Formats: sequence, structure tokens, C-alpha cells
Amino acid sequence: MKVLIVDDEELIRNVIKEYASLENYECMEAENGIEALDMIENEDVDVIILDIMMPKMDGFTFYKKLKEIKNIPTIILSARGEEYDKLMGFDLGIDDYMTKPFSPKELMARIKAVMKRYTSFHEVFTYETLKVDDTAHMVTIDDKQINLTPKEYELLLFFIKNKNIALSREQLLNKIWGYDFFGDDRTIDTHIKMLRNNLGKYRDLIVTVRAVGYKFEIKES
Repeated sequence: MKVLIVDDEELIRNVIKEYASLENYECMEAENGIEALDMIENEDVDVIILDIMMPKMDGFTFYKKLKEIKNIPTIILSARGEEYDKLMGFDLGIDDYMTKPFSPKELMARIKAVMKRYTSFHEVFTYETLKVDDTAHMVTIDDKQINLTPKEYELLLFFIKNKNIALSREQLLNKIWGYDFFGDDRTIDTHIKMLRNNLGKYRDLIVTVRAVGYKFEIKES
């Protein structure tokens, strides 16, 4: 597995590389967002470890540009631990957020958890003209591609894997955003609203379960 470390602190990059090598991960390094963008255009990267405060191009700007090019699992590793920064990162679609100082062992565990979420669903789901092909990372309706944010896509996959099961907002927060996310129910509700809008005529497949959360309801034929 190839890890791209985007951080302007050489010491941080070296620590991550040391522990990543113990997991047999191949590491690439960039000191800022501009360097990182150049790398991902020419290299296949499996996961990105991303700092926020960097010269030339900060982490949030980089991630916005990254999403226009590729969908790569991304973990923010930053000294900025304010709730605002975490909310902004998750709203953009990042997969996890850790604050410095950090535990390298925990970072490795989080990399594994993020990659497991990305690789745990390798099949094609079809319901009428709705098709979710996770191998191609593509959602289509009536053979037209639907563009989802990374978090919307993860939500849809999690719903599919748990179809016809009522899922609490807490379950969704823990599974999609991580156990240490400090957001609230509005985070889930906002993403559900956006996902429903993108699903168009299939928006009603996501049913609100009063006093619980949501359910992806499929009527079996």
C-alpha cells in the first residue's frame, strides 16, 4: 500500500515513515499541497496523511482540488484541534481527523480502519435503475452517473450493507465519521438531505425512523 504524507515538518514525515515501514507501507512525501497535487497526477496513492497549515497551499485547499481529480482516502493530522476545523474537514469529505501531538501507532490503526471501510464492499448493488458499482466507485441512475461526495458515498454503501435495518444517528456517526468525532446529529441530517437530493427519484429509499435514525428500505420482490 502506498501512503502519501503531506506535511511541511520533516520530523513528522520521518516519524510516520518509520512506523509505516513496519507495516510494509510504501511512503511518498510532499511539503505542501502543490507538491502533493503534482504527485497524485503521476502516481497511484492508496491513502493520504494531510496537514492543514502548510506554505504555498494549505491542506483544506489541497483537499478541495484533490476531490476534483481523484477519490483517495484522507486522514488529516494537524495541530489545529478546534471543533470548527474538524467540522470543516468532515464536511469536505475527509475520512478521519487526528490532532498533534499524536500516537504513531494509533495513526497506523486509523489508516487500517479507513482502508477497511473502503475495501469492505466489492460488489454491484442494483435496484431498478439504481446501480452502485463499488469496484468502479460509481453510482448511476438510468445509466447516468451521479456525483456524490466521499461521505455521501460511504453513507450509501453503509445503508446498502444494512438495508432494511434501522440505524441510529450514533451508529452512522461512529461508522462513517469515527468514534472520536465531536459533531452532532446535524452532521448526519445534513448529509442525509444531500444524499437524498442526489438520489432523485430514489430519495424515498432512505426512510426516517422516528426517535431512532434512518433506514434504507428495499422492498424485496
